[in-house]
Amino acid sequence: MTDVRVPEADPFDAAAQEQEGQLAGPAAAAPGGLGLAGWLRWAWRQLTSMRVALVLLFLLAVGSVPGSILPQQGTDPAGVQQYYASHPALAPWLSRLGLFNVFGAPWFAAIYLLLFASLVGCVVPRTFRLAGSARALPPRAPRHLTRLPHSAEYAVALGPQDAIRVAGQVLAGHGFRLREPAGGGSPDAEGPWISAEKGYLREAGNLLFHLALLGVLVSVALGGLFGYKADRLLVQGDTFADTASQLDEIYPGRLVSDADLGPFTITLNKFDASYVESGPQRGQPSSFDAQISYTAAPGGPVRFDQLEVNRPLSVDGAKVYLIGHGYAPEFRVTDGRGQVVYNGPTPFISGSSGNFLSEGVVKVPDAQPEQLGFTGIFVPTAVDVDGTLQSAFPAADNPVVSMIAYAGNLGENSGPAQSVYQLDTAGMHQLTANPQVLEVGQSLKLPDGEGTLTFTGYVPWVSLTITHDPGQIPALICGIAALGGLLLSFMVRRRRVFVRARGDAGGGSTVRVGGLARTDASGGFEAEFASLADELRSVHRAAAAGQADPEPDAQPGPEHSQPDAQPDPQSEAEYRPHEGK
Repeated sequence: MTDVRVPEADPFDAAAQEQEGQLAGPAAAAPGGLGLAGWLRWAWRQLTSMRVALVLLFLLAVGSVPGSILPQQGTDPAGVQQYYASHPALAPWLSRLGLFNVFGAPWFAAIYLLLFASLVGCVVPRTFRLAGSARALPPRAPRHLTRLPHSAEYAVALGPQDAIRVAGQVLAGHGFRLREPAGGGSPDAEGPWISAEKGYLREAGNLLFHLALLGVLVSVALGGLFGYKADRLLVQGDTFADTASQLDEIYPGRLVSDADLGPFTITLNKFDASYVESGPQRGQPSSFDAQISYTAAPGGPVRFDQLEVNRPLSVDGAKVYLIGHGYAPEFRVTDGRGQVVYNGPTPFISGSSGNFLSEGVVKVPDAQPEQLGFTGIFVPTAVDVDGTLQSAFPAADNPVVSMIAYAGNLGENSGPAQSVYQLDTAGMHQLTANPQVLEVGQSLKLPDGEGTLTFTGYVPWVSLTITHDPGQIPALICGIAALGGLLLSFMVRRRRVFVRARGDAGGGSTVRVGGLARTDASGGFEAEFASLADELRSVHRAAAAGQADPEPDAQPGPEHSQPDAQPDPQSEAEYRPHEGK
């Protein structure tokens, strides 16, 4: 066996290299003096180059980082408000840059659209080239097989045509796709030949990867157009319907209307939270459990479920996630006339101090003779630390509220819209000089006969996120397909084997076998080629021995000798493909 090493370049891809060079050449140089059309063609070739696609993909990844670090309006509106309170100077600038709604920002959409156009312009032409490569026949056998990276040579007592026919049967049995000249003839003086190639699944893997990558982008666009995301804060015992008027925040897709929202309703029956009570992890949450009942459609049967973190409810094509919780102190307010004008829970939002020390406001627009308003904090487990009220534990072991009362005009009937978590005191006067601490059941009597505030208890609330993304499952399928395509392209090797047979003076022939792997970074083709060459030698010698042996019932002699079988011209085709792997 002769093993001659040459550079790794594939000598049979000149046409493809020339074609790629023609495609890459104009894209590399800007047009000179071609006018607007020339510049547009140059810009399109730049945009659809793989280099620009990778740059845009990198920019998209970098642009997504703020969406993971900063709170987002679509998933954590309370966190955005808390960030404004903690960073009053920085938050407005971040908002102007769209960093609190990264995935809906115009600059992010521009990067995404440019990446989509780049990949479409890059993937679609490459898809056609890969499809053509997957159907292509092996190249013609080179004249000098000993110059290939792997080669072997041996003599057999078979004629050249018979040797090539037997080699074709062996290679076809190994799944190679074959190419041979028509009629057993040869277009050159080196004798008949046959070319074989396998590993076409590599091109199928490349094709699958590119199509799947395009499918991922289309799936993401599908979710952005027809999906929506909404938030709802739900107090224990309350019910809401998935309608725009009953959602706290809603971020619909471009083609989503109110009629596209699911008609389901959800009731929070009970919420339980437990925390680690001792050790270094004291105060850390150990479990959250929201017991809910829901109906998938108006008038439908009531079903019961349990919401937990990372265990959403699937209903009517949407998913409902439990993302947060807190406390809603219950107050009863009587005005100066002695009438109860407010009685119910009020959600308070936990701040940055930890242990669910929460802030909130109570607005009483129906109070007489003046409207009333209260600002305060809820402390689940109250302790006095150097005269400052703090919470020692997230659970409500010693709940108290600290309230400041105001009277006057709440400003709800004029001016800009107000947040339910903020009190506009511009048209009001303060009734209590200092915060008044109340335990459950205690009351705050307002001066000048303005009324009474009673702290009657508390109930928990949960924060729910409702998402509907029709592109989620297609994106998952395309992602798996892309991974499968990558595995195919990495694991399957394109390898070629060529066989030539040249007759000698004794009626036999000299068989030359050559092979090379187009992609063999991990090695292994050398052993495969050696095994295949040994098998070809063995089969050739066995065929020669079988041809030399007389038939059992035939008499030896010149009159009984069988001529070499000649191929049927009608059954030969000029480049017959035998489909292989």
